[in-house]
Amino acid sequence: MARSRNEKLAQVIAQAGWSHAQLAAAVVRVATENGISACTAVGRSHVTYWVGGTVPSGEAPLVLREALSRRLGRHLTLDEIGLADSSATAVGALDWRTDALVSLAELGRVEVDEERRRLLSRSAYSLAALALPSPSRPEPAARPVARAGGGRTLTVGAADVEAVRDMVRFFSQIDQKRGGGHGRTAVVAYLRTEALGYLNGSFADDHVRRAMFSAAGELAYLAAWMAFDNDEHAVAQPYFTTAVKLAVEAEDAPLAGHILRAMAHQALELGHGPEAARIASASVEGDRYRLASPRERALLGVVHARALAHIGDQRGSAAALLRAEDDLASAGPGREEPGRTFFFGEASLAHETARTLQASGDTGGALREFRRSVRTRNATSFSRTHAVTLGYLGSIQATTGRVEEACATWNRALDTMAGVTSGRTRQTVVDMRRTLSPFRRRGIDAVAELDMRAAQFLGRPVA
Repeated sequence: MARSRNEKLAQVIAQAGWSHAQLAAAVVRVATENGISACTAVGRSHVTYWVGGTVPSGEAPLVLREALSRRLGRHLTLDEIGLADSSATAVGALDWRTDALVSLAELGRVEVDEERRRLLSRSAYSLAALALPSPSRPEPAARPVARAGGGRTLTVGAADVEAVRDMVRFFSQIDQKRGGGHGRTAVVAYLRTEALGYLNGSFADDHVRRAMFSAAGELAYLAAWMAFDNDEHAVAQPYFTTAVKLAVEAEDAPLAGHILRAMAHQALELGHGPEAARIASASVEGDRYRLASPRERALLGVVHARALAHIGDQRGSAAALLRAEDDLASAGPGREEPGRTFFFGEASLAHETARTLQASGDTGGALREFRRSVRTRNATSFSRTHAVTLGYLGSIQATTGRVEEACATWNRALDTMAGVTSGRTRQTVVDMRRTLSPFRRRGIDAVAELDMRAAQFLGRPVA
């Protein structure tokens, strides 16, 4: 039987103003960014077949949708490109209009369904989903304090809120020490069972209701951050979105700003500077910045500075950096440990400042700040971030001719990675080997030894 032409897809391609070859190239870019190797060989003929009625397999419909969404600047559905009946069922909760508890329940169902979890993990990171509601403020749902129907409804009190906060602190410490790939399934299990049960309960008063939504928002943020750290960007994104919604219902503007800052950070790591700058600017709007603690304001400000540097706004970036330094200087004494999920201190500020100066082209300043970060961090409690910082420091040392010094720094990074499960630390080692490549044939013992150690870490044969 002859296939029916996919008119919906043809119309969307026409709206995008792309040829089939241009769309194929965009699909490859999105697939490469998200590590979806099955879609990195797409060519013009594939697009022609899809328009002709052939249904793309695997994750291709989701990658195709994301490529077209980015071009058109709006979030397309699979139905809008004529692929609603494909095997790539849309999963996740990226729509700002969806109720927070509905989003959380849906994510919980995805996590326990192996096929849907696999599909979400192999989906494409969505730029369209970064489009915040205007004026960059999701609306809270109208939710009663007491639920009708009575006796079987869980009554939630202040002690229950503190129990959830204890779990956030516990899991956050594990994340910092062991990386996002260690323990995330436990975080998600707790979020979709106990925490969701509390959110659907009957609250002692509105203060308890808001406090519970805030605690659950922190937990959803942590689930997102751990997925981001483990390079599961499409998994992280709907959790970030849901965490913002929970923070809005909690009327916790600083928490909402903190999560938006993390979303900007993720966009920066994936190379989406303009989108990152827009989200980072939203993170420092109004009460998100005004009501935050000095440490929180410093974190929001330094990521905003980095995002501005990436879009070439050097003056704005420098001003934001100075403000972040002033904010942290005005913070009270305290160790660099999680309070809520905020643990920002001098080492963290120095790390982000170094990344900002790197983006601005100030290599000397970046080198100085990475060294300050290494010097001031508690490496035992914050092993993951310490290893990543050492990776960046070694990279600058190598590219400025200090090769043996870089090897010593990278050996420290590998030492620190023992027991850490993190996509970011693994990428640090991949980048380490790539930077070492020009030096491999120069007979430098330190290079040969480090390269072999890095290859063994990655489980690869030495080239």
